[in-house]
Amino acid sequence: MAFDPGLAQRVREVVQHRSGISEKQMFGGLAFLVDGKMFIGIRDASLMARVGKERHDDALAMPHVRVMDFTGRPMQGYVYLDPPAIESDQDLAAWVNWCVGYVAGLPAKKAK
Repeated sequence: MAFDPGLAQRVREVVQHRSGISEKQMFGGLAFLVDGKMFIGIRDASLMARVGKERHDDALAMPHVRVMDFTGRPMQGYVYLDPPAIESDQDLAAWVNWCVGYVAGLPAKKAK
């Protein structure tokens, strides 16, 4: 499993007071979910951030943010954040809160 455990702990600290948060090993890294829906993933030292299709271009315009394309195709609504984008705890918290807020507002997942 290739993810930065220090970054995972920093994410845990941001969401520690929020209900419905869980973790799951996914995508060769660690994913954080709210009510069963992924909002952040950690792969190596980068974050996979679910920002939503509506704000995808806004996110890409920010420094140290790039297209998420680990499948070979860009994934709309998701971006990679390179380490300089989340170096400070304040920047990390802003991204995590953006993503968890977006995903928490999505409709509930349908039961399989």
